[in-house]
Amino acid sequence: MELDYVLAGYRVATRTDRQDWQEAGLPGPSLLSLSDCVVDLVPVDSSGWDHWFASPQEAEIARNQAGDSGLHVLGVGFAAADVRGLQADMADDGCDGSLQERLIRHEQFPGPGERRLGFELVGFDIGNWHTWTCMGDLVTDVHQATGIQPDLNGLIQDEQDARRAAQWLTDSGLGDPKVFLWTAALLTEPPRATLRTEE
Repeated sequence: MELDYVLAGYRVATRTDRQDWQEAGLPGPSLLSLSDCVVDLVPVDSSGWDHWFASPQEAEIARNQAGDSGLHVLGVGFAAADVRGLQADMADDGCDGSLQERLIRHEQFPGPGERRLGFELVGFDIGNWHTWTCMGDLVTDVHQATGIQPDLNGLIQDEQDARRAAQWLTDSGLGDPKVFLWTAALLTEPPRATLRTEE
């Protein structure tokens, strides 16, 4: 049974090529991510403090204004069951723009017509979101311990596998000291975004 998901917001991000410092075991050269560790993000305003857009329309406008054909819009949601833990984690490490307000509202996610892309394992630390693909050999560690590995886009397709991998990472402590709580973020492609994923 699938869980209910809560809207985190929309990110306007580059699609990144795997870097030399990222784990060699990643299966694809081009990865999807919400993490500012591995992608460049378009901010909501000139202050640069908030990278979370409230709607796909706002994100699409920002993408068009940026004038970079390599940018795409990603929808992001978290399981409702994980929201309380995420809020506590962010309160300890500093708020992440408008994200907290949306999590409090518990808006349903995904929105109409959004295409599910998969799940990314992420954790919050002092205003930044880390991904399992950017820290040490976490992809290999997760695979060796659970048999779970990402697809060509760096995402996990099965919801229960993604949640099990996030729980294993949290319990293992391998993300310390940067990430104590790992969660499986659901990524989507809104209908107006122009994103092509590898099959």
